[in-house]
Amino acid sequence: MHGAVLPYQPRRPSNESLDVVRKDSRVPFWLPWPLPAGWLVTGFGAAGDDRSGTRAGVVAVSGPSVTHGPADLLIVAEEPGLGLGAAFAGLDGPDPGPGFDAGPPNAKADALGHPTALWWVQGLSDRAVYVGEAMGDWLWVIGWPAEAGCLVALADLALRDLREHDQELDLPFGAFSPRLGPLGGEEP
Repeated sequence: MHGAVLPYQPRRPSNESLDVVRKDSRVPFWLPWPLPAGWLVTGFGAAGDDRSGTRAGVVAVSGPSVTHGPADLLIVAEEPGLGLGAAFAGLDGPDPGPGFDAGPPNAKADALGHPTALWWVQGLSDRAVYVGEAMGDWLWVIGWPAEAGCLVALADLALRDLREHDQELDLPFGAFSPRLGPLGGEEP
């Protein structure tokens, strides 16, 4: 029903993991930069194979929520029809579904200097889900708890593509995000 299912591999947060996931990627690895105060990069994930390269990528970041306690964001870029973002969002199909963008956008991000509209999509009740399009690929921003959606709606996220090697980013790494593990089986 969904076409080919590509292998998904979560990776612990490190420069070595970043080098592996971005090596043959056909999609961006989006990172909000600068990170919100107190936030850390908590992992990466990639779906693809050696023949066709990475066709869906995810960057996990974690930090303090707008209420109290921790919050997690996954930023997913994927070719249409792959379903990685939809799976993290808790949706049944591979994409956000028809009519998700019928009204005005609920949030905006800046992707490599281009304004990018994001629409809220109803996923599972424990998370906030926003989706749009950037560089011809789906852009998903999924936050836990649901209140983390305020970060997306209120903070003008400036997204950088971690595939670009001309950046001198000293990424602050934290503990591996458990949000990356369920699709890939065991934690790496």
